[in-house]
Amino acid sequence: MTAIENPIAPLPSMEKDAPIRKPPIRLLLLPAGTLIGLLLVCALVVLRMSVGERNAEWTGWSLRAYTQLASARNIGIIVDTIWMALLSALITTLVAFPIALFLTRTTSAFARRLVLIAILLPMIISLLVQSFGWMAILGPNGLLNQAISAVTGTERPFSLLFNRTGVMLGLVQTSIPLAVLPAAAALRSIPLSLEEAANVLGANRIRTYRHIILPLAWPGMAAGAILVFGFNTGAFVVPLLLGGLKVTTIAVVIRDQMGSLSNWPLGAALSVLLILLALAVQSLNRLIVRTNVEIKR
Repeated sequence: MTAIENPIAPLPSMEKDAPIRKPPIRLLLLPAGTLIGLLLVCALVVLRMSVGERNAEWTGWSLRAYTQLASARNIGIIVDTIWMALLSALITTLVAFPIALFLTRTTSAFARRLVLIAILLPMIISLLVQSFGWMAILGPNGLLNQAISAVTGTERPFSLLFNRTGVMLGLVQTSIPLAVLPAAAALRSIPLSLEEAANVLGANRIRTYRHIILPLAWPGMAAGAILVFGFNTGAFVVPLLLGGLKVTTIAVVIRDQMGSLSNWPLGAALSVLLILLALAVQSLNRLIVRTNVEIKR
């Protein structure tokens, strides 16, 4: 009896699937690698200029720019910049916590989206536009003074422009998203059952937030504060427009040294200082994230 071929046997072309060609990993890493390479080249160029001589940045070698950083004026500017960045990070973190708490606890989707849009606006709108808005509000004849004058009858009761107060308001407002989003992510990971258990055990709202919510949300709040500090150490537009000539930061000095004064080595040395501050901030942020992961494990 002859064997009968199976009518449903697979065709020869279907017995083995054709291999799927995947793109090389190197091609996927090319855009990010190109960007990182450009940033590295720029950093090396700044470093080279910082050890050059004035008007001979590419041919001479000198550490004079770094010795000029030790002058009383430059040390005062560096300390003021770091202090304003620290203070703005603290204020921003305190302001961002209740906003982040509202985002994670509200049951209204419309309110959550509205607050989220308001938070993300500073990241969408140009810093130049935001600074001009603050100038219209804080100026001698600005909206704030006009409103206070209409109530009290006093002409120009406050001077909030071209001083540290105006700069601090601008720094806090423009960096709020950097503090709200990490804090909201940390608060979202805290289950509501912990608060309910604390209430059942007799803890009031203050003790619940002090002993449960704040310790668990601390890594996110600290990460946001570090991001704000790193962002505000290099702030340029806000101190320039809201501080005028009375508030000077490192970024403003870099503009002056590399612009009208043509002292490129000193400006490059200050830029290297900002790069080192940014690297230190990122290292601290990574340390906090790593500690948070180990605690969760």
